[in-house]
Order: sequence, then C-alpha cells, then structure tokens
Amino acid sequence: MSTLHDTAYPLTDEQLHQYRTNHHICLRGVGTGDILDEVRAAIGAHVAEKVKDLPELAERDTYGKAFQQVPNLWPNEETVRTFVLSRRFAGIAAALLGVPAVRIYHDQALFKEAGGGHTPWHQDQHYWPLDCPHTLTMWMPLVPVTKDMGTMHFASGSHEEGYLGDIQISDQSEAYFENFCAERGFEIINHGGMAAGDATFHSGWCLHGAPGNASDRSREVITVIYMPADTTVLPDPDPQDRWNANRRCDLANFLPGCQPGGPADSPLNPRLLPADG
Repeated sequence: MSTLHDTAYPLTDEQLHQYRTNHHICLRGVGTGDILDEVRAAIGAHVAEKVKDLPELAERDTYGKAFQQVPNLWPNEETVRTFVLSRRFAGIAAALLGVPAVRIYHDQALFKEAGGGHTPWHQDQHYWPLDCPHTLTMWMPLVPVTKDMGTMHFASGSHEEGYLGDIQISDQSEAYFENFCAERGFEIINHGGMAAGDATFHSGWCLHGAPGNASDRSREVITVIYMPADTTVLPDPDPQDRWNANRRCDLANFLPGCQPGGPADSPLNPRLLPADG
C-alpha cells in the first residue's frame, strides 16, 4: 500500500478560516491512488456481506432508504485499519479542531444505493455521548460522485446553535430542520461533484443532509469520526439532560468499558498524532 497515509496534508490559513466560520469544508485529493482501490475492495466486501439480508429498498423506512450503513470496519481488516488510522487524515482533523492530537470515535461505510432515498437533515452529535463542544466527520467517496448521486449539503454556521434536542434522522427531522434553517437564514452549501479521495469535513453540530441517489451507480463513501484526544463521556446524571437512547446505545457499541464522566479512550478509540511536516 502507498505511504501517502503517512504524509501531511497542510492546510492554508484561508482553509482554516473557512472551516472555523462555516464548520464544513471540502478538501481535494486527501486520499488517492492504490490506497483507495484496495480500501474500496475491502470495504465493499464487508458491506456486501452485512447488507445481504436487508429488505428491498422500497420496503424500508426513510432511514433505511438513505444508505447501507456498516460501522467499525477498521478493527477487522488490515487494509482498512491502515487507512482509517492514517496520520494524514488525523493531521487534518487536529488542525481543523485546533488540538494537538485526536482519537477515532468510529468509522463507517455509507453506501447510498442507485435509487436510494435522501438523507434527512440532522446533527451527528445527537447520537454521540461525548462531552466536548466539537467533533469532526471526514466524509470521503471511494468512487467519483456527482451531485445527483447524493453529495451532502450543509447549513453554514448552524453549529453555533449547539445541541438542538433529541431529534434523530427521520421525516420529522427533515421537515423540522428545513424550516429551522429557513427561519435562521443559514446559507445552504453543497460542494458538488467529488473525485474519489476528495473529502468533506464537518462538525458534529453542523446541520447537514443529502439528496437521494438519482444515478444508476452506488454512492460508496467511508466516514471517519474524530474527537479531541482528551474528550470525556457525558456525565450521568447530566445537569444538561443530554442523554438519549441513541447515546446510551453508542456508549456500549463504540466506547466499550468507558464510564460516564470518564475518558473516551477504549481500545476502539486510539489516539492519533498528525503526520510529520
């Protein structure tokens, strides 16, 4: 496998300012070449195995039509592990978050099938039991994608609203947040078509969604979620009442052995330093 994953991807002051203003950014050429070919093959095999028993697309609910979702691929496959734990990606995440080191929260494949439905507006961090103001998701297509395949749209500046309540991905979240964005006057940005290896990065509170896949090809994407290395788990009881059923489920699945109020540092959450340079 290429050593690209060990090389730095320097960010300009303009890029850092853009992210810290909008809390989303598209960066080109983050991953390239033989790395993507190997990773795509490995992830595709995992996804095919995990989703083989899913109902037909027309029989699923809105969430199920949005994508085929397979989390925590990296612990099970060396090719994916090398990619997901890349110091190159970690360096971008640390720079955008403004921290010296990050941890993985988890990775996941998100394959939006040909004809797949829209991804309703939502906040990622609604699902995560993390007691930190900022998290970061890298969203990277493993194949070239056009806008009509379902590249994401973001509500610039919506992160400033913070936690907007126990509103999970659904038809209700689509209607509620679409109206919320219109009322607040947020600029809605879609970064358009992306080459394999381009990546968007967005914060956990940034409202976002995606249109359906109107093409005849699958939108094959891997995401990696990062948090500052010193992140802790939400306290329980929590004075701000931030626990919900999804966060309790995530605590067990993605932070095994971690306790409320303690470090978010299970074996599934390795600490990563940026690449040199």
